[in-house]
Amino acid sequence: MLLSVQSQAPGSQAALAELCRIYWYPIYSFVRRLRFSPEDAQDLTQSFFLHLLDHKALGQVSPLKGKFRSFLLASLQNCLCDEADRARCLKGGGNIEFIPLEIGFAEDRYRRAPLDFLTAFSPPQAVRLYLARGGCPHS
Repeated sequence: MLLSVQSQAPGSQAALAELCRIYWYPIYSFVRRLRFSPEDAQDLTQSFFLHLLDHKALGQVSPLKGKFRSFLLASLQNCLCDEADRARCLKGGGNIEFIPLEIGFAEDRYRRAPLDFLTAFSPPQAVRLYLARGGCPHS
């Protein structure tokens, strides 16, 4: 069956569907045993099969390299590590570089300022200054 999946022969899609059907539950149950919720385990299992298809990983399988189940287990563990890294990256802001803000410095500067600029000027002057600095009266 694996040879049928690896080829582009007319029956390869049916063989791929059968392979996914056979291994879906063992992969799902392995992920559940790692204490993922049912919903997360389903998502991770689907992601794993998608990963196999997207990266054409099944084309790398060979009996000379070991058992197919060992290949699936190693591939699943790599996929789960990738997903964990991606989740950590998203929690940390993804690919966004954060610029540290010196909030303490800003607060000290604010406290030392003699007057707020809105109270240092007459109301018409304050409005003109506010608008000149890019403020919008209708926002």
